[in-house]
Amino acid sequence: MTSKTILSLRSRPMASILAPGPGRRGFLMGSAVGATAALASLAGLSQAAAAAPSRRMPVIFIGHGTPMNAIADNAFTRRLSAWGKELPQPTAILSVSAHWLSRGATGVGAQARPKTIHDFGGFPQALFDVDYPAPGHPALARETIGVVKQSPVIATDQWGLDHGTWSVLKHLYPKADVPVFQLSIDYDKPAAFHYAVGRDLAALRDKGVLVMGSGNVVHNLRATDRGTVDGPKASRPWAQSFDDAVKSALAGRDDRALIGYEKLEGASTAVATPDHYFPFLYALGAAGQGERAKTIYEGFQSGTLSMRCVQFG
Repeated sequence: MTSKTILSLRSRPMASILAPGPGRRGFLMGSAVGATAALASLAGLSQAAAAAPSRRMPVIFIGHGTPMNAIADNAFTRRLSAWGKELPQPTAILSVSAHWLSRGATGVGAQARPKTIHDFGGFPQALFDVDYPAPGHPALARETIGVVKQSPVIATDQWGLDHGTWSVLKHLYPKADVPVFQLSIDYDKPAAFHYAVGRDLAALRDKGVLVMGSGNVVHNLRATDRGTVDGPKASRPWAQSFDDAVKSALAGRDDRALIGYEKLEGASTAVATPDHYFPFLYALGAAGQGERAKTIYEGFQSGTLSMRCVQFG
């Protein structure tokens, strides 16, 4: 069982945290920080990664599925491992994960050493023992505040790397030697807003930042077929229909259709709540209009969970 954690970023500068226990849905209250002084004191860490690659970094979206993929050996995780070797080496990774939701503003992780968050319950101890000790990138976190024009962006040290981030990076970059920082999803905002924030984030690509969305284009845990063998096709027509519609719209870069996903066939069940779909819109927005989507992986886990992964650029 995974949790949906929402960080309130409305007004108070820094206060206590009310954190949900494993497997529960809950709120992190009043945990935002202005963090100007803190970021300045942490900026030295980022100097080690100051040289940005000469080429523009691609944008990726990953269907992350169950947290168990972090320690699993299957077709999906083997493809992630191979993909990591194909991608250019980034200066840093900015992850937009389905598992960090906020209200009132967008949060950005400003830690020098973000913690590994085990935001789930009911899984084997081996999963809780996983640590992904990648450094953060405070300087790029600070720069992100200025890059995003759609919303107030507030630096915070009260989050870290949740399983939407580390469960896939563990395969893409197993050495945890690339700095990683997360951006939250303002859950009060509509789909078009998230796409627009993605457009803003595109500026970071020229600074060596790999923008990564991590969610699932089809995600409805109440309608999964547990125990179903992983496969290329969904076990339910509505899941296959929606995944096919997304694939078709991507092929034609029909961004308008993907932003208005509610009108796609099967959407009402495939996207029962939009938390896992929204990260896809950040990746789509960060991709230039002329960049075609390259399918890296497609298929289903638990019958109806789309594991679609794409790359732009």
